[in-house]
Amino acid sequence: MHTEFAACQDADEAVAELYRSHAGTMIRLAIVIIRDPAMAEDVVQEAFCGLYRRWSHLAGPDRALPYVRMAVLNGCRSVLRHRARRTGTRLAEPAAPSAETDALAGEEHRAVLAGLRGLPPRQREAIALRYLAGLDEAEIAETMGISRGTVKSTISRGLAALGKHLG
Repeated sequence: MHTEFAACQDADEAVAELYRSHAGTMIRLAIVIIRDPAMAEDVVQEAFCGLYRRWSHLAGPDRALPYVRMAVLNGCRSVLRHRARRTGTRLAEPAAPSAETDALAGEEHRAVLAGLRGLPPRQREAIALRYLAGLDEAEIAETMGISRGTVKSTISRGLAALGKHLG
């Protein structure tokens, strides 16, 4: 019994430290993908709760961050699917930004976000993982469940489309 408590205490500390270190990045990532700050926070919270619940089933502590990344990405996809069913819009058309979010963003920032909104979901996810979360190709491939070659081509096409949008 004592060892179970110690393991639980380790999970408490490990998940709390991971949250302190990575929640901000995960929330920004989710905001770019789903365009709803409150929902983005909910998605990230649920991802970390899921990590805590499954801590003893991880292959090791080094699998915790990849788990959270995948959970956040899957949570965002779920939100977009639900939104598309509810509103009848395509997945590539997230909700309009709130006035509060728009007011906080600078002109250039708004232009980049508008360009990202226009990208297909997979390109938007890959670019957000690369440039917001700072992941390398292998980490993006693992998070998205695609090959490294697909990551390269997806980011390349997304950046080309974003470049056209920005002029």
